Amino acid sequence: MENQISWGDFAKIDMRVGTIIEVNDFPEARNPAYQIHVDFGEDIGVKKTSAQITVRYSKEELIGCQVIAVVNFPKKQIANFMSECLILGAVKGKEVILLQPKSNVANGLKIS
Repeated sequence: MENQISWGDFAKIDMRVGTIIEVNDFPEARNPAYQIHVDFGEDIGVKKTSAQITVRYSKEELIGCQVIAVVNFPKKQIANFMSECLILGAVKGKEVILLQPKSNVANGLKIS
């Protein structure tokens, strides 16, 4: 396997469960995407991100969905939008299938 990381590297990644509370179109993005607001609970709060998940998901069906995201990346400028986290998904071509907990859990729960 190439590009192996150490356990120490993995421990630096802060992945949390959050609930999508707002989804908007993102026409300024280079590729079709949504602007998404995710509630990670009291300690982290709401973070924004953009996600190229328009092939599989409508805005309406995303509201209330729990997702898993990396929350400790630095902010990243995407067109006119600042992304504050990275929602995780399995990628097959242009289709992204979101990683989600099987059961609802508390927002902000840490993935380890």
